[in-house]
Amino acid sequence: MAPSSSGDSATDRLDIERLSRWMLDQGLPIDPTRPIDIELLARGRSNVTYRLHQDERDWVVRRPPFGHVMPSAHDMSREFRVISGMYAGGFAVPTPIALCEDPEVIGAVFHLMGYVPGLVMGSKAETAHLSPQQARELSLELVGTLARLHGIDAEAVGLGDLGRPEGFLQRQAKRWRQQWELSQTRDQPLAIALVDRLDERLAELPDNLPWSVVHGDYRLDNCIVDPESMKIAAVVDWEMSTLGDPLTDLALLCVYWTRSGDRRLKQLPVVDGVTDHEGFLNRHELVEEYSRISGRDVSHLDVCISLSCFKLAVILESIRKRILAGAQVGAAADQADAMGQATDVLLEVGMAALEGDALEALGS
Repeated sequence: MAPSSSGDSATDRLDIERLSRWMLDQGLPIDPTRPIDIELLARGRSNVTYRLHQDERDWVVRRPPFGHVMPSAHDMSREFRVISGMYAGGFAVPTPIALCEDPEVIGAVFHLMGYVPGLVMGSKAETAHLSPQQARELSLELVGTLARLHGIDAEAVGLGDLGRPEGFLQRQAKRWRQQWELSQTRDQPLAIALVDRLDERLAELPDNLPWSVVHGDYRLDNCIVDPESMKIAAVVDWEMSTLGDPLTDLALLCVYWTRSGDRRLKQLPVVDGVTDHEGFLNRHELVEEYSRISGRDVSHLDVCISLSCFKLAVILESIRKRILAGAQVGAAADQADAMGQATDVLLEVGMAALEGDALEALGS
């Protein structure tokens, strides 16, 4: 067999011969005697995602990143389980195909899913072709899809034991504090000051907050969009999904949701002005639409926005650690300084969100 690839080091690391033998063992229609095209998908900042193409067939392989990995993060078994449940419940996800928990096959636990064609838009350039009407329709589609996700009956789709929703926000703050301690590459006192303040605010919240299945990283470029209808064909990247406070998904969406007048968030390499164009809802409209569709109380969204800023700061710091160790692949492989700057910006915005209007803090 003569596999072909784009020449990226990540594709070179994929043992396609062992993978194809495993796929044959799973009864999948792959021909080991014919070439397989390998493409590294997405932007390579987190999990490594490959597209395999042979003749008229496509598959997608998802595996954890190379190098430093935070404990409990990048759980491919969990992601496969969630996708399987959401698929069974009729939610827009790729078709789950198979899970491999033997790290000897390609060097890590991985899963295989169907390939979904469509647009993945993660930069200002990739949304520039949208008309104002299309941008508005896409905004409403994102909010509506999120509300539908939060309306899913976890028990009915086999995910009733995916997490413990009681005390979710408090445990999240504790977890990401621990992840910061494991991932930090330099002293940054603001990180500890922020999570200490978060703990104080979280202690004031009631114990019986509403809960649902949460995605954990819901944003435009974790959605595959049908270019004709502007409908979401699939939501991807479910590795951090759990049962918890649905406002954490809305909060993180707001953090990623840039506007042309933003100053601080413009310094984040993971947003790139994707929703700056005319027609996209502003953050206040986004929240109002979600509240209207879902019927949910959003009064503690400020705390969730601050927690989301801290969580994303820790993730970017972890990416910086992999870059400095020479283990990062994809577009972020040479962005150590940018990741460090972005981490600091998120910590500043997270603190500002607790001191005033959180949505205004995101636009400052």
